[in-house]
Amino acid sequence: MGPSKREEKEQSIILISDDEAESTLGNSVLLVDPLEKSALEEEKSEEVVDEECELMVTFCKQAKVMPHARYDCTIHPFERMECDTCSPLGKNADICNQCYCYICDKLASECQNWTTPSLCHCNAHNKSKFWKDQRDFALAGVLVMFNLDLTDIDADLRHGGSLLIKFIQELSVEYNKYLVGERMPPTQHECFCLPKLPPGQCNICRSRNMEIVYKSWQNLGHTDSLKLAVPCLLQRITTQLQRMLVLCDFPKNLYEKFVNFFQSISLPCHCFGFSNSLNVVPWDHVLLTTVLKGQNVTGQRTQKGRKVFLWETLPVIEARVEKLVDKKNYKEVVRYLRAVKCNDTKGLRDLRDKIPFYLCKTGDFLDAAHSLLFPVNSLACCTACRITPFQFEVYLKMFRTGSVPTGKDMLEPGPWITVGSPLKDGVLVKQALKLLYNNVSLYRNPKCWSSLIMILGSSNFLEKSGHLHPLSLKEPPLDFQKGVLAASGGLLEELKSKINVSLPPAILSPHLHHEACLILAVQAVQQMLFCDLPYLTSFLEIALAFGNNFWALRLLLDHLSYEEHVLHGTVNLILRDLNRQKATMLKLWQNLGPQYVGEFLCLFLTCRHKKMQSIGLFTLNIITENLHMCPWAKHLCNFFHNAGLRHLPLGTAAHHEVSKFINIFEKL
Repeated sequence: MGPSKREEKEQSIILISDDEAESTLGNSVLLVDPLEKSALEEEKSEEVVDEECELMVTFCKQAKVMPHARYDCTIHPFERMECDTCSPLGKNADICNQCYCYICDKLASECQNWTTPSLCHCNAHNKSKFWKDQRDFALAGVLVMFNLDLTDIDADLRHGGSLLIKFIQELSVEYNKYLVGERMPPTQHECFCLPKLPPGQCNICRSRNMEIVYKSWQNLGHTDSLKLAVPCLLQRITTQLQRMLVLCDFPKNLYEKFVNFFQSISLPCHCFGFSNSLNVVPWDHVLLTTVLKGQNVTGQRTQKGRKVFLWETLPVIEARVEKLVDKKNYKEVVRYLRAVKCNDTKGLRDLRDKIPFYLCKTGDFLDAAHSLLFPVNSLACCTACRITPFQFEVYLKMFRTGSVPTGKDMLEPGPWITVGSPLKDGVLVKQALKLLYNNVSLYRNPKCWSSLIMILGSSNFLEKSGHLHPLSLKEPPLDFQKGVLAASGGLLEELKSKINVSLPPAILSPHLHHEACLILAVQAVQQMLFCDLPYLTSFLEIALAFGNNFWALRLLLDHLSYEEHVLHGTVNLILRDLNRQKATMLKLWQNLGPQYVGEFLCLFLTCRHKKMQSIGLFTLNIITENLHMCPWAKHLCNFFHNAGLRHLPLGTAAHHEVSKFINIFEKL
């Protein structure tokens, strides 16, 4: 059933125009009032075709007034002026229930400044630059200074704008206090530095020193103190901004507006250096991308006849490395650090010192070993000069097992995973010794030598916890031992002085390569004791590192007897360690069991040199005095019986102590 005549009179047509300028109302909606005479009413046709617009009207209904800006209202006329704010123009103050304030972006009936003199939001419209700026400031707030479009501003930017306003207000208060000479107590910072860093390298500790600087600035006067304070503040600000530009994925348009705004700031003459501090190379820059992809290893190219270098500030480099590491793009990190240049040579050097670790994360352990020994450029020293004993152990563990810790840093605790093939034993021992020879502090550290011996005496299988599995190597023939020792002397001297050193055939034995490398390490320890014994702080941990390979430890002790002062010095070190660490040794022996303790005691008690026997006697006395902590001691007595220790010519003192120990258990 068709509509009634009354319903037909109440109907209207909405024509949508593609061109806003052609609209008589200045908007994109044209309302056709059915009360006016029209071609539709005269022709009484069910369909109306507009030939100019190529529009066919197939349906009509009563027009519904939608929310609109006041200047688009079809009920109340509107007068346009560029920037009249004194009072309402014409009937601009009149509104319908759907009129919105152009400035406040809410219903005109709720606008508090609709007719307020000097504001008069009722006169606002979109054809005026003045009113557009007013609207932008009302919607964007303080963010308008960044020349952002409203489409650029999301919830995060609005929140940032609110924080900026709050900061400006708080800063104004503090600055006024400063101008009147009011002293503010400096903020106290507790130091949580672990490990302790050298002076000037800890940001937290550096903040404490700011109190002294602050007090000195107070005596300079407003102008002079500002010349010191402003650059310091700008340095902090630009550093954070540089990191944001690298770490945050800003849209390109927002990125450019942000940088342009900073460059438009009028800085004092003593701060001109900061004007271009935000000229950070974007991630899609040609030179940077070719470096990251490995297409450019030098970080330089020729552009219009000039050499262009990949040169960045340290905060930018740190941020790029951080982002690449987070994405586990370790190959790109290595390429970037090798190519980039920086005016902070020490800071860049510290970052480059992690290149070997990043190479290990990629599974390229051979390149990692070489990177420890060879600097990135000829003007710098190698990373090996600066690694710590703990880092030395971790590197050897990675080289030995082909596994790496899963964390971002090699010192972080956590599980280990296999990422590549481990180094061959001969290459491992050669690289390890070169590391020791390149770093005196490592060379004289017993922890490093114990790490080397322990890892050479372990399998290449590593548990996820990072725990190594020790090997019990069978003692090789004496002729083989002598052959390796004979070749070791010249090899060790070459490792100290030459870059490329070939291993002799004796050490490359396919069947006894583990044993050969361990003998080579024994010879290296012996040389170290002969030359640097006075610098050594301990020796017991080196002896314990041999594990069940007592034949290798005996080989070392036998060679020490050739130098009387070295022998005495070594024995005194072990006795001192045993005396200081009695409780620790008792717990260790409890874990290792009577078989290990028996082998350890027999090794020293059967030494031909009486001074060396004193170590076995002292160990036996510790066990005798703490039998309540050694439930395994009776099994040790059986070990002595089976070894025939009581009947060996040990000497008067040794024979007496062994017999005394055995008699204790025979009486039980």
